[in-house]
Amino acid sequence: MKAPLVQALLLALAAVGPAAEEPPPKQLFTWEELPPLPDAFGSGGPFVFGGGMVGVAGGAQFPTPLFEGGRKVWVDSIFLLKPGSVKWWKVHQLPRPLAYGASATWRERQVCIGGCDAEKCYAEVFELFPPDGDVIYPGRPMPKPMSLPALPKPCAMMGAALIGDTVYVAGGQETPSATEALRSLWALDLSKPDAKWQELEAWPGPGRILPVVAAQSDGYEKLVYVISGAELFPGPDGKAARRYLTDGWAYSPKAKTWRRILDVPQAVVAAPAIEWGQSHILVFGGDDGVNAARIQELKDNHPGFSRDILGYHTITDTWTKMGEMPLGQVTTAAVRWQGGIVIPSGEIRPGTRTPKVFFAKPAEEAKTRFGALDYAVLVAYLAALVLIGLWIAPREKTTDDFFLAGRRVPWWAAGLSIFGTQLSAITFLSIPAAVFATDWVPFLANLCIVLVAPVVIYFYLPFFRRLNVTTAYEYLEKRFNLAVRLFGSVSFILYQLGRMGIVVLLPALALSAVSGISVTASVLIMGVLATFYTVLGGIEAVIWTDVLQVFVLMGGAVLCLVVMAAGTEGGLPGLVAQAAADRKFHLVNWTWDHTSMALWVVVVGNFLGVLVPYTTDQAVVQRYLTTRDEKAAARSIWTNAALSVPASLLFFAIGTALYVFYKSRPWLLDPAQENNAVFASFIARELPAGVSGLVIAGVFAAAMSTLDSSMNSIATALVTDFYRRFKPRAADRFCLNLARWLTGILGALGTGTALFIASLDVKQLWFFFTSMLGLLGGALAGVFALGIFTRRANGPGALIGAAAGTVLSALAWRCTAIHFYLYGAIGVAVAFAVGYAASFAFPRAAQPLDGLTAFTMRKAPDPALYPPGRS
Repeated sequence: MKAPLVQALLLALAAVGPAAEEPPPKQLFTWEELPPLPDAFGSGGPFVFGGGMVGVAGGAQFPTPLFEGGRKVWVDSIFLLKPGSVKWWKVHQLPRPLAYGASATWRERQVCIGGCDAEKCYAEVFELFPPDGDVIYPGRPMPKPMSLPALPKPCAMMGAALIGDTVYVAGGQETPSATEALRSLWALDLSKPDAKWQELEAWPGPGRILPVVAAQSDGYEKLVYVISGAELFPGPDGKAARRYLTDGWAYSPKAKTWRRILDVPQAVVAAPAIEWGQSHILVFGGDDGVNAARIQELKDNHPGFSRDILGYHTITDTWTKMGEMPLGQVTTAAVRWQGGIVIPSGEIRPGTRTPKVFFAKPAEEAKTRFGALDYAVLVAYLAALVLIGLWIAPREKTTDDFFLAGRRVPWWAAGLSIFGTQLSAITFLSIPAAVFATDWVPFLANLCIVLVAPVVIYFYLPFFRRLNVTTAYEYLEKRFNLAVRLFGSVSFILYQLGRMGIVVLLPALALSAVSGISVTASVLIMGVLATFYTVLGGIEAVIWTDVLQVFVLMGGAVLCLVVMAAGTEGGLPGLVAQAAADRKFHLVNWTWDHTSMALWVVVVGNFLGVLVPYTTDQAVVQRYLTTRDEKAAARSIWTNAALSVPASLLFFAIGTALYVFYKSRPWLLDPAQENNAVFASFIARELPAGVSGLVIAGVFAAAMSTLDSSMNSIATALVTDFYRRFKPRAADRFCLNLARWLTGILGALGTGTALFIASLDVKQLWFFFTSMLGLLGGALAGVFALGIFTRRANGPGALIGAAAGTVLSALAWRCTAIHFYLYGAIGVAVAFAVGYAASFAFPRAAQPLDGLTAFTMRKAPDPALYPPGRS
């Protein structure tokens, strides 16, 4: 085995060397011309709007060429272009000829901000079309624009960006002849009728006109970016002269602070720009100032403005060239329309506008196609999973075998299986992606299992093992009553049913985005194979496939880290140094802010949050019951906790390594790709053939591990908590067959759900549904804690507590800004406190509590009350 592994490692290291020079840029878009504006002179500085239609309003032009003595003329025309139209419509006029203001499309409304004419600059702000979104067609009367609060000062030549309902305006000039640019940042909440403009702290750099202003997330929050622009100063003749700037600044609305970003490679004054994807700002052309001093010399021989498309990646703080546009256009805007970007009219050289309108359609990204070796590795791995099911199938003769593996699983295998089922494909891909975008603050959350493990072992495990149960929810009937047991089992079943489709679909989407494997094929492969070996081998097949999956995924993760370190200048020390310099190892937020990842939020929220799956989730608890005895089960829990520490270190290190790797190769980042697909993209595109196939096979197996765990544990709960509970004399052979049929049905249901979500694109609705069901978990954990740590609590009180915990968790989720780490903690705490208090309104439980609470643990339960096998 060593030789192939060493050979694969050497191939991987050879495939990725230290950072190379940037290759020629690939074209990010394909370009086509839309119908030109009806005005043959074009327009510079118009208000531009996107949405259902493209709108171009106002602007300035030279009907007589500038170098033939022409003078700039301001216009008030409004033109609209609807999808599929072969011409623009002229629809009335602005209140006055106006240009060089800023515009924003907010909730399908077109907001015009400031601007100027030949005489003065204006502070007025208005919505161009009615708030109901009606389009103004030719021949219909033009309603009066709706006035909004005026700017603090008259302003033109500025930039604007929208974050949520708030529009930000940066820079500009107060008069047409100003010799000093504004250094100002103003904000207005458009959703509040009585809101006024706020004057915020300005960036530390010089004031500027015509800056690039855009809003984009840096991985933590959405920021306002102010890039380049021109500083004004009095020239020798006393008139305004320009100094072209390349600096850039980012403003945090939450912290109300600025930070410097990497300078743009060249000035991009008056360039159209737009946020694209989750972490890119695209800047189209711009005036770089190279020929600014030669305008009178070059006149109509001026070569025009830059056609370069520059991409700024907000996470890695890098610039890279991403192709070229067909014509350098400035003093216009880029807006979204029909899945692409429209750049209308604008100035193409000093004194010359164009009526041309260009549409940029995202180019088809060439997906990485699996080679023969990758497919061979994938097929071999998946075949191994099926063989495990076939190998184990002959042993599955009773429900004890199918549900509990005959209690013959070694403690180390059970521990690896607990670790593997918690390590879903979503976790494997998403933790590195999240760390790539942020830092190590969530690291302590992953370590909370180390704190929870002794609590589970000393206070929960004895009840699960000594009461001779098959599901965790049998304890709830013994401690409270049947209704509480059914509540626990139904809560678990509904949540698992809801999430089965998601845990298969999300990795399928990530893999499809970067490889040649379609979403449908991925879902079918995972669903059909997982169902096949789980029907054959029950929980034992699930556990042993988990063991194989853990070794493959962890080995693949180590290999990925080695490859990234080898591809970094200076190797691993260089990687660590770069990450440290960029504060990527930031670990703790020292604040009491309950809306952020403060230290107390991370620790308290995740201690109680981690308690949920390890004490209430049948898919986890079932593994405690597959070992020989309680001591072996305790070892399995410690094994899982011990593995979580190096695994967390590894996954967080991979996320940091991804950041450093792509910081040195920003051209490899696809602006259209979601941040959560960055690790999948690295696996598919940067690892050598065969190695990437093995790691992706491991990702398939991780998704299958979560699916097979859900199938088997739901079948266990349905047979044990429902069928067998109400038909205790049912033959074991019949129950075994029922469990197998249920497993097959559940597999088909999970696979079909994934395909349904993918085909109808109802992911957000499904996430809402599963999130709501997930809130039941915290309340259920509170009920288990109530049973174990109190003697006074009873069944009615427990149900009231569960309802209160669920409702308050949902309210915290939907109605507050509290951090999501605390949702589960709220459910646990409220269910426990309310359940305990409510229990005093009802009589004490009639049955004895011997062996059912932490205070009576040493006493064995009455065998007459709880005979072996009773459910």
